[in-house]
Amino acid sequence: MSLTLSFHGAAECVTGFCARLTGEDFDILIDCGMFQGSKTLKALNYKPFPFDIEHIDAVLLTHAHIDHSGMLPKLMKAGYKGPIHATTQTRDLCAVMLADSGQIQESEVFHLNRRNQQRGLDLVEPIYTARDAERAMQLFETVKFDQIFEVAPGVRARFWHAGHMLGAASVEVIIGSGDTAEHILFSGDLGAGGQEYLPEPTGPTNIRHLVLESTYGDREREPSNTTKRRRLLAEELRLAHAAGGPLLMPTFAVGRAQELLLDLLAVMQSGEAPACEIFLDSPLAIEATQVFLEHGWNRDTQYNPFEAITDASNIRNLVKPRESDRLEKLRGWHIVMAGSGMCDAGRIRRHLKRLLSNNDVTVLITGYQAMGTLGRLLVEGKKLVSIQGEEIRVRAAIRVLDVYSAHADATGLVHWAQDRMPISGKIFLAHGEPEGLKGLATRLADAGFAKENIIIPTLDESFKLAGPKAEAVPGAAPRLPAGVAAMMDWHNARADLMARIRTRLEDAPDETARQGLLKALEAALAESGAG
Repeated sequence: MSLTLSFHGAAECVTGFCARLTGEDFDILIDCGMFQGSKTLKALNYKPFPFDIEHIDAVLLTHAHIDHSGMLPKLMKAGYKGPIHATTQTRDLCAVMLADSGQIQESEVFHLNRRNQQRGLDLVEPIYTARDAERAMQLFETVKFDQIFEVAPGVRARFWHAGHMLGAASVEVIIGSGDTAEHILFSGDLGAGGQEYLPEPTGPTNIRHLVLESTYGDREREPSNTTKRRRLLAEELRLAHAAGGPLLMPTFAVGRAQELLLDLLAVMQSGEAPACEIFLDSPLAIEATQVFLEHGWNRDTQYNPFEAITDASNIRNLVKPRESDRLEKLRGWHIVMAGSGMCDAGRIRRHLKRLLSNNDVTVLITGYQAMGTLGRLLVEGKKLVSIQGEEIRVRAAIRVLDVYSAHADATGLVHWAQDRMPISGKIFLAHGEPEGLKGLATRLADAGFAKENIIIPTLDESFKLAGPKAEAVPGAAPRLPAGVAAMMDWHNARADLMARIRTRLEDAPDETARQGLLKALEAALAESGAG
């Protein structure tokens, strides 16, 4: 049986996951995600797909997050007419998330084109529109967990609970039948476990090859439960309240926003944290909450915890832009939750732009921040950042609360892989930055997996699978050279350098020192032949 496995996204980085499994009579995609992070990575979203769309028979979608689903409307727009197999919850979340993604692209391209026009640059078009997203939803076909279904002739699949978010699945692809069938498992994003409304991650045993996410492959987190999580959140709220200003919470709109709302309400009602108005400034999060109300029933606890959100009197849902604009007049203690979670798009950037320079403001980061994102720069302690072309001095307190991550940590990933044994073939590590990939590879080897069976693919790399063997095969030139996906690109490096130059100039003791610095920079440019 001749199979080829290709990695067209989330290779050496954590976004844009897209794997392609090809046989003699079939060609299927597992996810079709959007790249996020540096401008170099995001530029790939505008380029043609690195495969022939006419040959794709089906898409198996692990979950609704944009870095796994965000390019599906573009796929449809480019001519794909086949099915997109997903769970009911994933389909319902994609209906709001993809439309929101299209609206964001339309808005951002509109503002970008205004700047391009002023600079005499070419105008651009959005990758897709909200209307394209609506049309793509017509391709969705829902499947149930734990049930085998046909994908293409000779190919079947089964979705297993991944515990990452509502509807999230690991996908088992079965090629052939009987004792000679090949079982290839794609983990998708795996949850940390212990969530009130999510099942524990599970999956099959006795598989041939495993594609495993590695987001937190190099780090471990202390085990957390609802009580501990809320205690830590209450402490952050007390610190932010003491600072005297508002608390900004860049929030992933689906899953994270709903969990945070529940915990914010709980610690305020118990008196552990000072009460205030909570402004949910995210139309997507507001719409997604309705999906959680519909699908958040927990069979174990026999209730839907998200019903508490609808009864809260201090939550203000802001849908229209002018409602968001009114927050500029607010002073004192209040909470603003807005997307995106990595501060790369959405309404949170406007709030950061106006408030980051205030020393009474607190920004609380509660999720993973990919390389090159504004959120990552803030977590790394940058004191000058660029938002929509404007340089902003960071005086606000930047706080990080890591207990809300929806990803399994290194120990959880290793244990989940061990539970899938025996694995007779290779383990391909994807969806991780270099530290996470290397860290997980080391931990897997320490846990007894053979080093020679652990592979870290690069972007667009393909492997010929023959039984337990996997051999890298030459193909078309990758869209980015090896290692570039994980780097801070020149855009980030330039912004960082300009910010440091400005800071040095502003902090210089006098005009003479400033002139001396400028002359030194001019001399360095002249020496390099750049000016």
